[in-house]
Amino acid sequence: MDLLLYIGSVIILLWGIAHIIATRPIVNGFDSISEDNRKILIMEVAAEGVTLCFIGLLVLLVTALAGSGSQAALIVYIASAVMLLAIAALTTLTGARTSVLPYKLCPVIKTMVAILFILGSLL
Repeated sequence: MDLLLYIGSVIILLWGIAHIIATRPIVNGFDSISEDNRKILIMEVAAEGVTLCFIGLLVLLVTALAGSGSQAALIVYIASAVMLLAIAALTTLTGARTSVLPYKLCPVIKTMVAILFILGSLL
């Protein structure tokens, strides 16, 4: 069902944008780190946001422009879901173990969108 794919795309796209917007406040939360570590932290936080935006846009564009019925679209949906589940697992073992609420929500949101992509590709 295309609606599930569109909903998942928008959710993960917005979550990616939120990651990008939050990059500076996250980095500024680390008081005394070296300039090299600061740059690496910026790169990593922004890279996750860009990755989430890419996944959301890819699923959105494939669905809107090519349709959800093709074999290629199915591959995109399943690969995107697997990537989101992999990132969710990583976040569960790292950021979600902190006291920061958005990090605790992150694996839930990624898993929820992966489920939407899987259901949307099967229905």
